[in-house]
Amino acid sequence: MAKSTLTKDPVRWGIISTANIGTQKVIPGMMKSRDIDIRAIASRTLPTARRWAKKLGIPVAYGSYEDMLNDPEIEAVYNPLPNHLHVPLTLEAAAKGKHVLCEKPIAMSADEAKTMRAAARKVHIAEAFMMRCHPQWLKARALVQDGRLGTIRAIQALFSYHLVDPKNVRNIANIGGGALYDIGCYPIVTARFLLDAEPVRCFGLIDRDPKFRTDRTTSAVIDFGKGRHLTFTVSTQATPYQRVQILGDKARLEVEIPYNAPQGGAMKLYLDSGKQLADASAKTIKLPKADQYQLQGEWFSKAVRGKQDLTFGLSDAIRQARAMDAVFRSAKSGSWEKP
Repeated sequence: MAKSTLTKDPVRWGIISTANIGTQKVIPGMMKSRDIDIRAIASRTLPTARRWAKKLGIPVAYGSYEDMLNDPEIEAVYNPLPNHLHVPLTLEAAAKGKHVLCEKPIAMSADEAKTMRAAARKVHIAEAFMMRCHPQWLKARALVQDGRLGTIRAIQALFSYHLVDPKNVRNIANIGGGALYDIGCYPIVTARFLLDAEPVRCFGLIDRDPKFRTDRTTSAVIDFGKGRHLTFTVSTQATPYQRVQILGDKARLEVEIPYNAPQGGAMKLYLDSGKQLADASAKTIKLPKADQYQLQGEWFSKAVRGKQDLTFGLSDAIRQARAMDAVFRSAKSGSWEKP
């Protein structure tokens, strides 16, 4: 169990829904921390909530989201509902005085994200990009910003999986399914995080599934100005794969498992001078073992306790949404679009 960094009083969390991302990854990660008390889980039916509460060792189960949000003991909630419910349930939680860590994308457009501005002045609201807490990305960012790669020229990302179940929320268009919302958000936030900059213009190309109407393969070129390009392809119907390359004029940095880093595993980065082909000049950088979901929960909990500022709050999430909106618009217009 991790050493406490907050107080003797851990932040008391409630989990909205029994979504797989929560039950399989986020909750187990958060429960490793002494700073976090997962007090309750809510589902649309009480038997489902009780089943998961028992399985995960959560003391309280609620048969509705509203009942959990009315629990005065709950200080913060994690919202992993389908994308179209992110904003409504986040606003409902905030109205009850709960801080909210909401799964990505926090909203289905920048305009929708802006509707949470008033709420975010009263409670903390953040988008759950767990990778920003992982040591491999903190190290990558430090290497970029310390100039170890020289001037950054390009960031390339490939992220894919194969999913053709029509009942899966990722394949249902009208509730926010599709590749860009689900995984295309990651390359965008990666470049924003590494470069500490925002896109200047975006160009997108989308192939839609003829039955699902979701974007099953999306590619984009995003101009961050000063000659810095992000290019990526994401797909929900391709061989599972993920990799990120960061190319400077002095060195290249490769992130081997950028987004689904094994929980509790020790990761590696590869720093390559390019002096030899086929990665022969790449040097391995070993990172400590980490669980990015534990670290994400602790990061948000520190903000709740006033131990640190909320580094990436709603304003950051709105800027992220603007970039994604621009990619969607570009795919329709066939032209560059400004976020």
